[in-house]
Amino acid sequence: MKAAKWVVALVVTLLSGGPALAADAIRIGAIFSVTGPASFLGEPERNTLVMLQDKVNAAGGVNGQQVEVIVYDDESDVNKCVMAAKKLLDQDGVSVVIGPSISGNTLAISKFFSSAEVPLVSCAAAEKIVKPVDPWVFNTPQLDRHAVSKILQNAKAKGFSKLAILTVSDGYGQAGRAVLNELVPAGGFQLVADEVYGPKDTDMTAQLTKIKGASPDAIICWGTNPGPAVVARNRVQLGLTTPLYMSHGVASDKFIELAGDAAEGLVLPAGRLVAVDLVPADHPQKPVLDAYVADYAKAYNAPVSSFGGYAHDAFALVLEAVRKGGSAKAADIRDKLEKIAGFAGVSGVYTYGPENHNGLDESAFIMVTIKNGTWNVTE
Repeated sequence: MKAAKWVVALVVTLLSGGPALAADAIRIGAIFSVTGPASFLGEPERNTLVMLQDKVNAAGGVNGQQVEVIVYDDESDVNKCVMAAKKLLDQDGVSVVIGPSISGNTLAISKFFSSAEVPLVSCAAAEKIVKPVDPWVFNTPQLDRHAVSKILQNAKAKGFSKLAILTVSDGYGQAGRAVLNELVPAGGFQLVADEVYGPKDTDMTAQLTKIKGASPDAIICWGTNPGPAVVARNRVQLGLTTPLYMSHGVASDKFIELAGDAAEGLVLPAGRLVAVDLVPADHPQKPVLDAYVADYAKAYNAPVSSFGGYAHDAFALVLEAVRKGGSAKAADIRDKLEKIAGFAGVSGVYTYGPENHNGLDESAFIMVTIKNGTWNVTE
């Protein structure tokens, strides 16, 4: 059976209480937004995890054990995410959980993992997920703080001094807004406008009109699809030529598809996956990136996304912890995750520690500009 069809079968089987898993398998739970508004995050994450499970098992598993992945779709809904987390912890006997896709959903369930003493490796980027550090909670995306720092370095190099921000009111946007409100003035910039939009809003002309009146040198939009694409289109419709930065929350081809011609010239921080062909051959991430691109294309006949990369790295880090510790017990996985250093993944080179459960820094990002409907490295 081809991988794409098997994915559907896996989710249906698990959600319907299908056959029990092998007793000696390494059980990894996962919660992704496979459907709903955040499906552009969750679908590639789910696909990636299943693809990697098949690849690892075909090669003999880990430490002689096969890997069993239990995937639940939270449908981009926080209540369904909570239900899925409780089922994984209370009924499914997993040693670790990967996901969720969304920052708000992650924050809603993270407290369960400390009490259960099961590690959670989130695929969401909000800084609040890992700061302050919870001993049982990790994440794999580059942090908001890293992204804001890269944007502000670019803005300073271009001579911008007055900035406006436009953020979505969900968990990801609120976390980004907090960092922007901290780092923009700390970086010597003047914050001349601070506007917010809802995750279901379909028109942001009112916010952009207010921003236009504040005469900023540049605008920073913080959100995930589809909102930022609406912002990009509204900006063009208003004839607004002020430079527009996006966050890493739109670092996939889906954003270019949604924004169309309005994406032209936009600048954002992104992982090296968006420009994999331009990564030097001697860069530590290069072999990982090349393998992921090739494997995903073979399995799904589709391009990879940065979001699928977050699931790739979570899975790879968990298996590295199992290999290092020779154990698939939850506490051992947690302990060994915290000791991983210099581990090259799709999204960066990870070094975890007791006070660092993200493992990345600004070097995980490059700045890219969208030109002629594709990604171009600007640094």
